[in-house]
Amino acid sequence: MKIKLSRHAKRRAKLYKISESVIFDILENMELSQGKHEIIKKVEGFKFPLIIVVDIKNDIITVITNYPLRKGRKR
Repeated sequence: MKIKLSRHAKRRAKLYKISESVIFDILENMELSQGKHEIIKKVEGFKFPLIIVVDIKNDIITVITNYPLRKGRKR
């Protein structure tokens, strides 16, 4: 599967200092089906778990957004 980052996702990654390699590592190790998915994953080096929202169509994973889950927000 090919992984693409949207413009918004690239900007959020830069804002929150999330490297693209961290996002790619998380997505490569997951079995996802077609459609939209919200992934919450605890990653070493970050104080809060990361949320990655993806849309999958025709074997292309498009990362819509990514950000750390802040304290006080429940999912």
